[in-house]
Amino acid sequence: MASIARDPALDSTFALLRDGYEFIWNRCRRLGAEAFSTRILGKEAVCIHGREAAALFYDPTRFERQGALPRRVVTSLFGKRAIHTLDDEPHRRRKAAFLSLMGPASLDALIGHTWRAWQHEVRSWPARDSVVLFEAAQRVLTAAVCTWAGVPVSETELAGRARDLAHMVDAFGGVGPRLWRGKLARIRTERWIGGVIDDARRGAIATVPGSALHVMAHAGGPRDAHTAAVELINVLRPTVAIAWYVAFAALALHERPEVAARLAREPATAGAGAYTDQVMQEIRRLYPFTPYLGARVRSRFTWRGHTFEPGTLVLLDVYGTDHDPRIWDEPDEFRPERFAHWTGDPYTLIPQGGGDRATGHRCPGEWITMHEVALALHLLTRGVDYELAPEQDLGFDLNRMPTVPRSGVVLRAVRLLPALDADPPRPASQTAAIEAAASVLDPPYRAPASSGPGAPRPAR
Repeated sequence: MASIARDPALDSTFALLRDGYEFIWNRCRRLGAEAFSTRILGKEAVCIHGREAAALFYDPTRFERQGALPRRVVTSLFGKRAIHTLDDEPHRRRKAAFLSLMGPASLDALIGHTWRAWQHEVRSWPARDSVVLFEAAQRVLTAAVCTWAGVPVSETELAGRARDLAHMVDAFGGVGPRLWRGKLARIRTERWIGGVIDDARRGAIATVPGSALHVMAHAGGPRDAHTAAVELINVLRPTVAIAWYVAFAALALHERPEVAARLAREPATAGAGAYTDQVMQEIRRLYPFTPYLGARVRSRFTWRGHTFEPGTLVLLDVYGTDHDPRIWDEPDEFRPERFAHWTGDPYTLIPQGGGDRATGHRCPGEWITMHEVALALHLLTRGVDYELAPEQDLGFDLNRMPTVPRSGVVLRAVRLLPALDADPPRPASQTAAIEAAASVLDPPYRAPASSGPGAPRPAR
């Protein structure tokens, strides 16, 4: 029986860090294969690529997540005993807590909070010489998700909390100072959120039923306070990570002014199949976010002529699959129209992982990402007018994980447009809204009553 190709390197650990997003994809193309074996950290590993590989990777009878994540990723990005390290019933039970936050009413409330945070943020921009969009998005997303989650954060501490949440994301592919910066940020954040969980459990903080703080502290979250804090952070941190996509959205609009012009003309109330959603999905597909995902073989099986032994580390090529020409025509071109008739295959578009969202390991916060990127497109094409500052470096490195335009996208000459004072589009993303509404999940969360410009509308 034939076996899969093998990377000739004695150990690929340093090559993986050096090549970043294209580590698996480049070798699959070079070897003319969808899978190859190698050694990572001195141990046997298999790297797999493509749609069939993604479908295989999310088969729970063959793979498990426990023990698959490197310690450096657990201690900086996800946290110890996080949902990402669980399988089977413990995973399903913990995931139900996360998915209870993702119903249409809850997502609608989050967008309302995000829009008000953007309104507050951008009003100072016309008086400023320049603003770094990437950093501003971190502050906005932190303010919005903390308000939505029920986590108190003051104006004076907001910037520091946002930096710590972003540093945890940035540590994913880092070594040396970048990794330790992320670990220290996690220590500070766990201390902060651990205190919030304790306060909620002893009644010092009132919690809104159905909010993330209420769920993790009282209803369905982990019993021990530390793990509850870790999982609450795993609501906050991934939302702040959307700042990477916001920066890429601005880059896409800058490089393709015709796309920006078409978005500006589209009614904010456009329904299913809206161009905004097509652009949002193409940003998620084209630009680098998650490079690969790991799991360990649970039970012995054979695929593509190779026998996978229990305990073997397997890495799924996320970035390469989203750029596979067998799946996507002209994959390196920005073509939003490709999503006009996309079938929604859960194993082809996998920027945050693939598979079934309700029962599998697909990211439960993907709907949040879709809504937030669509809202950022609305802001950048209808809410403000601006120029990109000259002499900035908008390039990004595929050997840096996670990557972002080097300048952070510097804006200047900002002018506020009338749409900034209007309500945000509801829903921000028709695709996310339709998927959420079609699910069996409709949690009881309702945003606290508020009034004035930008206040959330009643849940439909």
